[in-house]
Amino acid sequence: QVQLVESGGGLMQPGGSLRLSCAASGRAFSRNTMAWFRQAPGKEHEFVSVISWNSLSTKYADSVKGRCTISRDNAENTLYLQMNSLKPEDTAVYYCAARIVENGPLYNQSVAYDYWGQGTRVTVSS
Repeated sequence: QVQLVESGGGLMQPGGSLRLSCAASGRAFSRNTMAWFRQAPGKEHEFVSVISWNSLSTKYADSVKGRCTISRDNAENTLYLQMNSLKPEDTAVYYCAARIVENGPLYNQSVAYDYWGQGTRVTVSS
């Protein structure tokens, strides 16, 4: 059974930093595009960042560009999102996602992803 399990969320102060992790099990994703999305209360799923299978290409939403870094460790089958200079508007449940198809473009649409984690909640508040 394929599972993506996010961790690292919590209550953070504005300006702080955190690193989200997404541990995959049940199959390897070393050749698959992976991404982070988030959903704030009352809002739709929002793209955050995506990374190619070989880490050579990344994309970020304008709302997090310059503050976030996506990375992956294929040997550990784990995806990361480093978030700095946190803002209250970063408050959301963060989800990692992976595509079944190997390689391929860096999609920022949630419908392009086949596997999803259960999410980890990030709250940014003073």
